[in-house]
Amino acid sequence: MRKRVLIFGLVLGACAPAASSGTADTGAAAPAVQTEADPDLRPTGAGGLPAGYLGRTDRATTNIADAKYVVSGNTWEITTGPAHIIYSPRDAATGNYTVSSTIEQLAAPRHRESFGLMFAGRNLDTPAQEYVYFMVAGTGEMLVKHRQGDATHDLIAWRKTPAVPAADSLGRQTYRLQVRVAGDSVRFVVNDVVAGALSKSALQQTDGIAGLRINHNLSLRVTPVVITR
Repeated sequence: MRKRVLIFGLVLGACAPAASSGTADTGAAAPAVQTEADPDLRPTGAGGLPAGYLGRTDRATTNIADAKYVVSGNTWEITTGPAHIIYSPRDAATGNYTVSSTIEQLAAPRHRESFGLMFAGRNLDTPAQEYVYFMVAGTGEMLVKHRQGDATHDLIAWRKTPAVPAADSLGRQTYRLQVRVAGDSVRFVVNDVVAGALSKSALQQTDGIAGLRINHNLSLRVTPVVITR
């Protein structure tokens, strides 16, 4: 099995422009669609995307530069800012593979906000963007969705599961996330426990670019995705 880890330094502005005109998929308990009552909180201080990575926000009215990334060794401290994806074109996977990242929630958000893995990404810098994302939240819930253009639909709707630990009283929790693609199975794993699964045919497409999806107004510490084959 070959393992590849990408570690990059910090640069400012290494990003793709936000191109989507859809509404933000915030993962909030209420309202389901972001409103003026739940605005993006702009982080203070400098911190652009890590070198070699691209980002895309959910809405054309938001800017990826408002997501703050601070690189320390092989971890990123992320403060958002708008909901977005972050990826490297070099993180492409086909056939059987596993995408992994460890994400630590550092503080409680104002609402249920989620974060996780993006995979099967295609056309990510065009209006025809497409990807699948596996998300968890500090409420002890998980979600799997498919995005095509500005439209999204649930593959596994929000649900509580013992496999996803809830955050503690300070809003902190650590999630070792994996998407395991093997044969006709796609398994969604949290802290080495399978939290959910789908048939490969239910996703239609699993080949493509992998990365992270981070919703708005979060404080996280993450490791860049690793693809193992």
